[in-house]
Amino acid sequence: MENLMKYYDIVEKAISALGIDPKLCRGQEQGQWNLKKGSAPIWIDVIYSEKDKRSYFQVMAPITKTPHTNREKFFEELLEINYVLYGVSFTKYDEGIYIKVIREADGLDISEALAAIERVGYYGDFYDDYLQSKYATEP
Repeated sequence: MENLMKYYDIVEKAISALGIDPKLCRGQEQGQWNLKKGSAPIWIDVIYSEKDKRSYFQVMAPITKTPHTNREKFFEELLEINYVLYGVSFTKYDEGIYIKVIREADGLDISEALAAIERVGYYGDFYDDYLQSKYATEP
């Protein structure tokens, strides 16, 4: 298994660059951080996949639940919004909708980690309120 400490250090320096103490953001497991941008929670993970034998850097923000009505319109709008997003995309897991970026951790630097965190935070903070109010869903 790869030593992930160098990636943890990169993430913590990126969080520090936001003016936030990364120690206060650490999750329950090593390699996890949680912070907020406006109303959007931001989840950051550095993970090792035994299956792929690779390490990954992932940043996600939960946006909303899948609506029970107007589902086709909802998913069509998500695809249309994906077209104008930079470096992130909407994804669905179970009944949740998330903004997500994931990449191999290899080659990750502080500026790229910071850009991913800022991008997910920006889009997450905007689209959570927009989609929840338009489709009467919950976070």
